[in-house]
Amino acid sequence: MDYYDLLGVDKDAEASAIKSAYRKLALKYHPDRNPDDKAAEEKFKEINEAYAVLSDTEKRSRYDRFGSADPQAHYSGDIFDIFASVFGSGFTGGGFGVQRGRPGEDLEARLTVTLEQARVGATVELELERLTVCDRCEGERAEPGSGGRQTCPTCAGAGQVRMQSQSFFGTVVSSQTCPKCRGFGEVITTACGKCGGSGRMKVRETVPINLPKGIDAGYRLRIPQQGNAGIDGAEAGDLYVYIELEPHQDFTREGDDLHYRLKLGIAQATLGSAFEIPTMDEPEVINIPPGTQAGTEFRLRGKGMPRLRHMGMGDLVVTADVQIPKKLNPRARDLLEDYAQEVGEKIEAHETLLERIKGLFKKAK
Repeated sequence: MDYYDLLGVDKDAEASAIKSAYRKLALKYHPDRNPDDKAAEEKFKEINEAYAVLSDTEKRSRYDRFGSADPQAHYSGDIFDIFASVFGSGFTGGGFGVQRGRPGEDLEARLTVTLEQARVGATVELELERLTVCDRCEGERAEPGSGGRQTCPTCAGAGQVRMQSQSFFGTVVSSQTCPKCRGFGEVITTACGKCGGSGRMKVRETVPINLPKGIDAGYRLRIPQQGNAGIDGAEAGDLYVYIELEPHQDFTREGDDLHYRLKLGIAQATLGSAFEIPTMDEPEVINIPPGTQAGTEFRLRGKGMPRLRHMGMGDLVVTADVQIPKKLNPRARDLLEDYAQEVGEKIEAHETLLERIKGLFKKAK
């Protein structure tokens, strides 16, 4: 195997570049992150062996001259000792240790989607501001070429210091975050000039959001590891997206059903008529029977929204909205009065009816 290819570095790479490449690969293929992946475990062993040789000046020199055929250009110790020596004693716990880096913070955002996007489960781009790995130091927090990081002299790489104090009950021993390295276990010799030693930088990026079919307003989506980048190789936080629905020009939504108000004139409601109804697919033709009353509902089965996490579709509910004209031209008024007379529907002026009521009261006296 080629140790340089394993770490993805050139043969003339500096020690800091080799260490940086190793840190990224070691965290990626660590058995704790890939508990059931035998290939990842084997890869982890290989990159540790490669780093053990290339980080040792004498072993690297022999490897460059004789290759892996030289027995002295191999590492025969515990690969996890290598890992601990690079990442510090802050890795503790069962198995192969716990990553010391700090996970990135979770982020929240609101996303307004159209009814059409929610119906088909579209991929919508969300623009947000978040912290990503610094592109200058690549998360190392140190200025490239400055010598990188050193084990903290105050806590010896533990990230914590022990404090003793006297109380009524005697000596009390407690641990607190190391004030010098702030819990990282290492100190930066020269902080990165771009990120100021934080290992992260603020950028505005676009994140693709895959909508589930039928999603509605008020739902929250969790997008794993799309929050702020972690520190020292730790995982990024999650992104939580709260869905809002953009008003539609034709439909309102209630659960899985869509609602459409069909405006009818008096004659159309009385005599009946056929109408073309818009849907989220192709227009549909429905018949409104004679004598349709205001508020009557007609259902178009399966023309609503997909049922979220279930099979099937909601309905499109068409509600008859009988429109009463506020103004009539003389011809239309005459025709309507003829109709009223024909069916015995009495039309009386306000003054005439008022006079009749007054006359009834006079007779009663």
